[in-house]
Amino acid sequence: MVTRNEIEGELVLRFDGSRPLSTAAVEEIDALCDRAEDQREPGPVVIHVTGAPPADWAKGLAVGLVSKWERVVRRFERVARLTAAVASGECAGMALDLLLAADIRIAAPGTTLRLASAGGGTWPGMTVYRLTKQAGAAGIRRAVLLGTPLDTDRALALDLIDEVSADPSKTLAELDFVMDGAETAIRRQLIFEAGSTTFEEALGSHLAAADRALRREAKQ
Repeated sequence: MVTRNEIEGELVLRFDGSRPLSTAAVEEIDALCDRAEDQREPGPVVIHVTGAPPADWAKGLAVGLVSKWERVVRRFERVARLTAAVASGECAGMALDLLLAADIRIAAPGTTLRLASAGGGTWPGMTVYRLTKQAGAAGIRRAVLLGTPLDTDRALALDLIDEVSADPSKTLAELDFVMDGAETAIRRQLIFEAGSTTFEEALGSHLAAADRALRREAKQ
């Protein structure tokens, strides 16, 4: 169940990843993105994630629903607002997907990350893509091929999480004054594109973003 608490424009949610993938889960994250984009104030969307799906979570699951989930996670990943995820306990399945899609990632001590299992092996969804893009093939090979969990030390070394903290409130409070959502989205997109475009191809986008920043600076 996803719950939320909105305080001074900030969105705070808790997501239980121990349930099977469902239409309700897709709709909840979709609604979160709607609310996040409706609020244009500075500050992050914070999502607390924990839980791993049961062993039989994929029984009767249709690929159409998987596609909807992957698309809504992608929407969360690109939402026009800074996002932060706080992980605790065992994180697999949907919980891991959302963690890897967040901009800022904090894990409680003792947190473990692992891929869910289905069809005789680890789940071959876009979790594998994000793990590989973010940590490199060598760093996550055992996690993907053998299902080996990643503890906080390993996840921190691979830059899959940014810090380990029993009390993330200080870090989250520091995010209250970050740039507005549109500016966050622009810079995030520049990061996404950097790995797949040449300098010459990227130059125009960076110059456009720089021009936008200069115009905003002149108005202040």
